[in-house]
Amino acid sequence: MMIKPRTKTPDLSINLVNDTQWTLTDQHPENFILLVVYRGKHCPICKKYLQTIQKHLSEFIEKGVNVIAISSDSEKLAKATYDEWDVADLPIGYNFPIADAREWGLYISKGIKEEPKEFIEPALFIIRPDQTLYASSIQTMPFARPEIEALLKSIDFILEEEYPARGEA
Repeated sequence: MMIKPRTKTPDLSINLVNDTQWTLTDQHPENFILLVVYRGKHCPICKKYLQTIQKHLSEFIEKGVNVIAISSDSEKLAKATYDEWDVADLPIGYNFPIADAREWGLYISKGIKEEPKEFIEPALFIIRPDQTLYASSIQTMPFARPEIEALLKSIDFILEEEYPARGEA
C-alpha cells in the first residue's frame, strides 16, 4: 500500500528505548513530524544517518519538527544502538512490526550474513500535525537517502513559501 500525500497516515504507537511509549496521534508539533525508519543496529549506514540527524536535531526542533527514528529491532538491540551510537537526544523506537511496516508501504528484506531474518528498509516520512502525509522517501536498500542538510533547507522553503504537499493526484 502506498500512502498518498494529503491523506491520513496509519496511526503508530511504539515503545522507546527510554521505557516510554510514543504515539503519532499524541504528537502536536508546530509544523511537522519527521518519522525516520532505519534498518537496525546491523546497518553502519543507518548509524551514520542517525548520527547526522542527532547532530542537526536542534535545528529540526527550532523549525517546529518533532523527530523520531524507529526500526523492527528488538528492545535489546535498540537499547544497544542507543548506548553505542552517538544519538543521545534522538527518540529511538523498536519492535516496529513488519505487518505495520507493510501498511506504511515499506520494503522488507530477508537477512543475509549477520542481518536479522527479516527487517525493514529505510524510509523517511514528513507528517503534518493533523497526521496527513506531506512527503515521503521510501528506499529498497540503505543507499540514496535524503541528505539531512538538504532536508532542513527544504523545510525552510516549505514553510516560507507555504509550499503544498505534492503527489496526491
